[in-house]
Amino acid sequence: MNASKANLINSISLIGFGLWGYFEVTSPTALIPVGFGLILLLCYNGVKNQNKIIAHIAVLLTLVILLALVGMRLPKSIETGGAGLYRVLAMCATSVFAMIYFVKSFIEARRK
Repeated sequence: MNASKANLINSISLIGFGLWGYFEVTSPTALIPVGFGLILLLCYNGVKNQNKIIAHIAVLLTLVILLALVGMRLPKSIETGGAGLYRVLAMCATSVFAMIYFVKSFIEARRK
């Protein structure tokens, strides 16, 4: 596993779970993760080709969506429970997963 694959998994997760949430509750705010997922998907080739600027943009976007999910959406989802909670937890998990691989790749690049 590498950072580009982790980014791909995270972006697909954000798009899929965000669309699922939108169609279930028809709230436009559910499309925020979809937007982030699409931008991260566009960053895939840059991350794969080890473009520093694009990789840093992808890390920043991943961090922003992770903080938004954990800080704002997760507490509301815990209160309401149901499938929404599992969607938010899945998006948080894939974002943390991607962050771990981004950090690993940055450490590896620094050593080289």
